[in-house]
Amino acid sequence: MSRRSSRSSTMDQGEFILECKAAYLSMFDSIKEKIESQDSLLEALQQTGRNPSVKVLKKYWTNDTDELSFDDFVDICRKEPVTTSDDLMKAFRKIDINGDGYISLEELHKILTSKGEKKSKSEVKTMIDEVDENRDGRLDYKEFCKMVMSTTEESKKMQRKMMERKEKKKKQEIERRDQEKSASQANIESGNRKKEANKENKDDDDDDEIDEECVTARSGSARSERPKPSPRKSMSETTTSQAKDVSPLRTSFKEKTEDISGSRTSLQSKDDVLLTSRRSSRSQTKDSSRSKKEKDREGLCSSRLSNSPDKLMGSNSTLQNVPDVIGSNVSLTSASGLMAKNLRQNGEGSPPIPAQRKSLLHTASSSDPDDLPRPSPRVKKDKSRQSSVSRSHKLDEPKNLREWTHTKSKGSFFMEDGSLICHQYDFNLPDDSKIWITMQPQKASRGMDSNPVDTSVFILRDRPDEDGNLLVAFTEHRDGRGKYGVSCDLSAGKYYIMPYTTGCRFKSRKSESEKEAKLVSQDKGGKYVITKAFRKVLEDIFDYSDLDGNGFMSRKEFNLFNIRTSGEEVADEEWQVVEDRIDLEDGEITKAGFLQLNELEAEDSEGDTEDLWTTLVSMGYNKQLIMDQACPFQLDVYTEDCDDAELDVVRVDSYPTYPGDLSFDDIISKSFIKHGEISRVKGMKDLCMYTYKNDGWASLVLDNKSHTRVRVELDCSRSENVISNHDSLQRTLRVDPGSTLIAYHLMPEDEDRDWQVKCTETIR
Repeated sequence: MSRRSSRSSTMDQGEFILECKAAYLSMFDSIKEKIESQDSLLEALQQTGRNPSVKVLKKYWTNDTDELSFDDFVDICRKEPVTTSDDLMKAFRKIDINGDGYISLEELHKILTSKGEKKSKSEVKTMIDEVDENRDGRLDYKEFCKMVMSTTEESKKMQRKMMERKEKKKKQEIERRDQEKSASQANIESGNRKKEANKENKDDDDDDEIDEECVTARSGSARSERPKPSPRKSMSETTTSQAKDVSPLRTSFKEKTEDISGSRTSLQSKDDVLLTSRRSSRSQTKDSSRSKKEKDREGLCSSRLSNSPDKLMGSNSTLQNVPDVIGSNVSLTSASGLMAKNLRQNGEGSPPIPAQRKSLLHTASSSDPDDLPRPSPRVKKDKSRQSSVSRSHKLDEPKNLREWTHTKSKGSFFMEDGSLICHQYDFNLPDDSKIWITMQPQKASRGMDSNPVDTSVFILRDRPDEDGNLLVAFTEHRDGRGKYGVSCDLSAGKYYIMPYTTGCRFKSRKSESEKEAKLVSQDKGGKYVITKAFRKVLEDIFDYSDLDGNGFMSRKEFNLFNIRTSGEEVADEEWQVVEDRIDLEDGEITKAGFLQLNELEAEDSEGDTEDLWTTLVSMGYNKQLIMDQACPFQLDVYTEDCDDAELDVVRVDSYPTYPGDLSFDDIISKSFIKHGEISRVKGMKDLCMYTYKNDGWASLVLDNKSHTRVRVELDCSRSENVISNHDSLQRTLRVDPGSTLIAYHLMPEDEDRDWQVKCTETIR
């Protein structure tokens, strides 16, 4: 590879300027903006394939420098070379720690996890596999150069695409302003014409009255005998004129309508012409409004392009850490984002292809009246509701999802004294964006039946909207693997993401086994060690508690784990003990360190397992080390138009109370009512039952609008192949006045068989 002293010497000057502009616009909204810090200068140069040393940076950013313009940036790019073969060789030798002529998985992993976002070995291995031509699991010099240079070129292509979109957005904005200016001018002219027309109409009416008086005087007949002039003509002309003058678009639409109509239009009365004109105007106004929304949408899609390509491709730090370590001129920043993107495309975090399954969820009336129970004294005849339809399920995920920014987190549901506790999230969205959220259960190493637990997501605003609503959207559709998904448009702001499960498959255990698994044993030297079975469970607990999935447990993740198992946060002195007793990696607990902590606890307690069992029970395990009171899940959030959205785990707790003293049950009840089918309960004027159905379950909600408490008996025992969130399919409920109540959740007991919901309600 020959050395290139400058990009400008190997390409046309016009192309060189375009490349600089594309890199500049990947950071700024306009080339008129200034570079205001040395760090910004470094980042901008890195976008062009340059990675200057501190000495070079100080050459252009002196103590007297306050800002640099785009022209200054272009001059610097002319003077400073891009990556050369010598630079790559220096980088290669720095990473090749043992000097064997190859970069191993361990060597690359050490460099990539030295700063910034941590990468697991599996992720680094995927990066190596991308360019490892001879499949020996390591990189030679040629493969290393291919990894760096190819990803850098791809990044430049992405920057060019970003620049084109940004310029297109600017052009659209100019066109929109021109249209608004034209429309405003047309409105002014229309108003002037309207005033002139009204003045002419008034003069015509005065002339008609004078003429009428003259005729009446000559003939001697009463004025009332002569028909008054119809105002329809003048109103028609005025209205048509207004419709014609308000907007050139409306005029062209009317002309096209008249051309198509031909002779048929000429046969219409003036009333018909007026009506047609008004309809055309309304239709065109609607089309214009829709067009503006589409343009606004395009603007949103382009707005995210003001960020760097690394953020666009969902990367925080990967190979950009290497130059800091080796001090070379190699620019590996752009490679970072593309490597992260390749990871997603090769399966790391990419959504699986949805499968298909069948279920029955459609409302139909009961065909056999003899099957109905006898009516109660207050109800002449019970009403049986039945749901049954066969349907295959497949999530309609966006086709270009791999281009969206992906944020993910793990979490778990826990059952505690019959109440549901789970991880809950804050979601901060800096820019308006279309989002796609999926959630699915993760199978534990032991426990959980073959049918997946339903794991849905509710998206709430941090404050009520104009109508007092907190709920934005929730997942209703799923695939055959148990993954639920929802797509919606969100405005910039703060939101709450609340996981939810109906409790049909996830319930409190009925009883506890008396047989207890062995957690601790003694080795030959008399030292207390944890058993193999307990070790396997602890490894699973570590994986579920590693919420970001980076292979380590941060202090925050360990703190959430500690709150769950002990009810207390980790104090500074307690974290100091952790740091003193086990080896950490970059300040985070490794899986080996987590196992070591539990072994130390077993040793300190001299084999007493009470505290160890407290941990296991809190994490949902029974005495036989089977997870039956917890359900781990995976939450994935994709944003199309926002590259720096933040998904933050804030608590592991029961659901809080929301603004307006609304409980979470109140919010989901209202959502089921809004999306469900209504039917009045006979015998009660103000009592309704709503049946809500989605791809996974059916919910029955009672809404009592009366001023008295009502006792209702629900009988779902004739349903086929269903399980519910209650032990019995027959129950009597008391519904307080002015309240709603979720009576039942129902879902198929066997996912592979048809299922049917039948419910009869009786007033007691």
